Amino acid sequence: MYDVSKMQNTASTLFSAYASLAASMMLVRTMANDLIPKSLLTYIQSAISYLFTPLSSQLTIIVDEQCGMTRNQVYEAAEIYLRTKIGPNADRVRAHKTPKQKNINVSIEKDEEITDVYGVVQLKWKLVSVEPQDRSYTPEKRFFELSFNKKFKESVLNEYLPFVLTKAKEIQDNDRAVKLYTRDCPCGSDDDGYGYGGGGGGVWGSINLDHPATFDTLAMEPDMKKMIIEDLDRFVKRRDFYKKVGKAWKRGYLLYGPPGTGKSSLIAAMANYLKFDIYDLELTSLYSNSELRRILISTSNRSIIVIEDIDCSVEMHDRNLGHQPADTKLTLSGLLNFIDGLWSNCGDERIIVFTTNRKEKLDPALLRPGRMDMHIHMSYCTNQSFKILAFNYLGIRDHRLFEEIEGLIKNVEATPAEIAEELMRSEDADVALEGVVNLLKRKADEANRIKDEKSPSTPEVDEKDEIEEEKVDVGEIQEAKRLRTEMLVHTLRNQRRGRMRIGRPNRGRRGRW
Repeated sequence: MYDVSKMQNTASTLFSAYASLAASMMLVRTMANDLIPKSLLTYIQSAISYLFTPLSSQLTIIVDEQCGMTRNQVYEAAEIYLRTKIGPNADRVRAHKTPKQKNINVSIEKDEEITDVYGVVQLKWKLVSVEPQDRSYTPEKRFFELSFNKKFKESVLNEYLPFVLTKAKEIQDNDRAVKLYTRDCPCGSDDDGYGYGGGGGGVWGSINLDHPATFDTLAMEPDMKKMIIEDLDRFVKRRDFYKKVGKAWKRGYLLYGPPGTGKSSLIAAMANYLKFDIYDLELTSLYSNSELRRILISTSNRSIIVIEDIDCSVEMHDRNLGHQPADTKLTLSGLLNFIDGLWSNCGDERIIVFTTNRKEKLDPALLRPGRMDMHIHMSYCTNQSFKILAFNYLGIRDHRLFEEIEGLIKNVEATPAEIAEELMRSEDADVALEGVVNLLKRKADEANRIKDEKSPSTPEVDEKDEIEEEKVDVGEIQEAKRLRTEMLVHTLRNQRRGRMRIGRPNRGRRGRW
């Protein structure tokens, strides 16, 4: 049996020893506080804590979706690169496909981890999403966590991440689809599978632009096409030149002309030629300059920003015409500040395209070089553009009706859209071209009727004669009035002189009249 008295003595001894140790520690701590400087004491405590704390060999890099006010290129590259690293061991992935896409796209799901190997470095990617409290104003915050051994930090930062950027660009170039972005698109992006577009972190949504327009099929004068293509080629090759002369790497175009002349088709042809994304910006949906700035900064490089019908936008018309601005804080100066001011350098290799049906209504401040560098007049259909349309729609380069059509089209204002509509009515060239002839004849008759209604019924020569006769009659009347006035004045003067002679006294005969 255990001796209870011995156990009690042992317990009391241990308690006494603990009390003595605690008292000693308190005494040492008090003496240390009194004798050792506080800074040195803090350092000693940190060193002791470091020695007895187990070291972590892992380092985690946070790759945010947004980098300040712009989109993080590392995040975009990781998003593209990791699609190729989704293996059979993945627990959850996101699959999506739009009606216009040929294949099913697979992307990483939230909170899913992807393992990658670079040389001897083992890396782990994880997509994290943080839901905001109020989604009506702030989209969810997304970022990647990249974890690896600390000793490979320099290798990951200087070699692996640049490799990811290069690989993502190669993937994007090989499978490059031009995208059309619009604000707050409910369908999100075709690629990311989330409710947000890839080009602005929730500000823009996108779809693939499958517009078939090219410069070969564009109904435009060949010389004009050549000039536009050469200007685009020169722009994309002059990065160093723009930097040397101190200008933002951007280019502005104004497309003006009547509706139906192919302004939208030209924009699509430019995007397909350069492989640039299109951002469709509607200024009437914005309410302040700060909102415009936030929207434009979120656009990506190598893109075309399209502002259609600029003459219908708020305060973008000529201020000299006396128009009153609408109830909005979005101003012309705010737009000019981004196009040609300090904010114009927030992005590279950007093209800004304005369209209008009435160039004369625009404020001259918008039209000058540096803002709208190249003015392109989209005219009515000409002989050259008609031949392009005939080949596009009917596959013919010559026909017996070409001569008649070319004779009519010189004197008629018909848009390429109107000609194309007639060519689409039949695959039979004779029937389709007869429709074009009838269209041009109707337009010619209508133009003549309007001209006759505006002109008077009598010949122009008779009208001039009548005007001359009216001028002569007016002159004769004025001359007659002048003569009568002179005669009246002369008569009054004579009468006055006669009265003066009658009433004057005879100075030779005093006292007698």
